[in-house]
Amino acid sequence: MGTAEVIPGVSGGTVALITGIYDRLIISAGHTVSGAKLAVSDLPRGKGTDRAAAEFRRVHWALVIAVMAGMIVAVLTAAKLVSPLVEEHPQQSFAVFFGLVLASLWVPYSGSGRSWSPANYLLALAVAAVTFVLTGLPPTEIEPHPLIVMAAAAVAICALVLPGVSGSFMLLAIGLYTTTMDAINDRDLGYVSTFALGALIGLALFVKLLQWLLERHHHLTHVVMTGLLAGSLRALWPWQPWESGERDLLAPSGDVVVTVGLMLLGVVIVLGVLAIEHKTHRNTKETGSQSTGTLA
Repeated sequence: MGTAEVIPGVSGGTVALITGIYDRLIISAGHTVSGAKLAVSDLPRGKGTDRAAAEFRRVHWALVIAVMAGMIVAVLTAAKLVSPLVEEHPQQSFAVFFGLVLASLWVPYSGSGRSWSPANYLLALAVAAVTFVLTGLPPTEIEPHPLIVMAAAAVAICALVLPGVSGSFMLLAIGLYTTTMDAINDRDLGYVSTFALGALIGLALFVKLLQWLLERHHHLTHVVMTGLLAGSLRALWPWQPWESGERDLLAPSGDVVVTVGLMLLGVVIVLGVLAIEHKTHRNTKETGSQSTGTLA
């Protein structure tokens, strides 16, 4: 997820969906936010921390800590290694990403828990169309004022937890992608701290909404996610005028065979991850059933 967030057009939320941890991660983040709010509000009033502790106990801490640790390492590594690779070989790199996201469409589509109605298909199509248009907006350049950096971080972090929406792509559209990557590489603690504060504010506001949607409207949320992923494929189309920075879609050219092969590689990677996740889930259920039988 950390590596994905460094690359414009790729969503960390998509990676969470592929690996089967998305719902648990968002719900855990929601309980963490609720627990923090209760701890801040109850303690000064002398109410103790019982309500906050109850929220924190509902968090999958092993999952959250593992994801956060992995993301920190990946962001620092990807900013140095993966980002330059994407800049030097954009067509080949984005071919792999295109294949990854294309195969990922199956995850929210099949994970909605119910059969899709015609209205669901129309909603997903509408969301895909809006995402397609937004990802075609030309990039801009702005001055990195602290308030602007915080606002951009708040928006970008929402994309972190929303499949199909790339935080880096949003930063690129706003005009802060290069500035942010340079700050990470140069260990600019002032800029990074400002960005992190904005990200925390955005996460606290947005993650509760996502938690509520997943718990109350799980099927429709997955329908929207499917549309977001489909529309985001526009940003990952390998044949674009990368050197000019424009977002025009071009016909296949150049190393078409290699590019298509890399697309298929992306598809195979996702299918492999899904197969492993399915096998692990099945083995866990079988182990649980055997344990229940032994106790009986």
